[in-house]
Amino acid sequence: MAKYDKADIERRMKGAIESLKGDLSGLRTGRANTSLLDPVMVEVYGAMMPLNQVATVSAPEPRMLSVQVWDKSNLTPVEKGIAKANLGLNPMIDGQTLRLPLPDLTQERRKELAKLAGEYGEKAKIAIRNVRRDGMEALKDDEKKKDISEDERKRSEDDVQKLTDSHVAEIDTVVAAKVKEILSQ
Repeated sequence: MAKYDKADIERRMKGAIESLKGDLSGLRTGRANTSLLDPVMVEVYGAMMPLNQVATVSAPEPRMLSVQVWDKSNLTPVEKGIAKANLGLNPMIDGQTLRLPLPDLTQERRKELAKLAGEYGEKAKIAIRNVRRDGMEALKDDEKKKDISEDERKRSEDDVQKLTDSHVAEIDTVVAAKVKEILSQ
């Protein structure tokens, strides 16, 4: 049975791009976005839980996030979790709701966020290259086992390289768009 599976390689490369898009959506651009709080972990009931499992996050205004805590006893841990996440947000308690006004981004902070977007892009490219390496190794193994011929291996390696190139180009496009969005707000 051949180890090489083009569909699996393509699926894994697409997964790396989707992961990158998720990471980039969490970068603050100046507009309130609920995904900004996705990485926040809260210590409740003796365990660390994602914020979205103990509260509802919404963006009622363009420059304000609202966190509606389900259990009033979790209000303080949620506030501490948001503060620990180091997102530059200052929660204000309003009953059972935390209001998070988004401060204006300084030019220096914009440059930091743009640099971070580039780092996320590099991590995604590394993931794509790892998938390519796995595909190439699978092709070589298949050729050693006589499952495919040398010509088939070379053709398939070209296919894997073309997939890699197209996905890396897509990563560059996505990161460039995010950097432009961050710097132009």
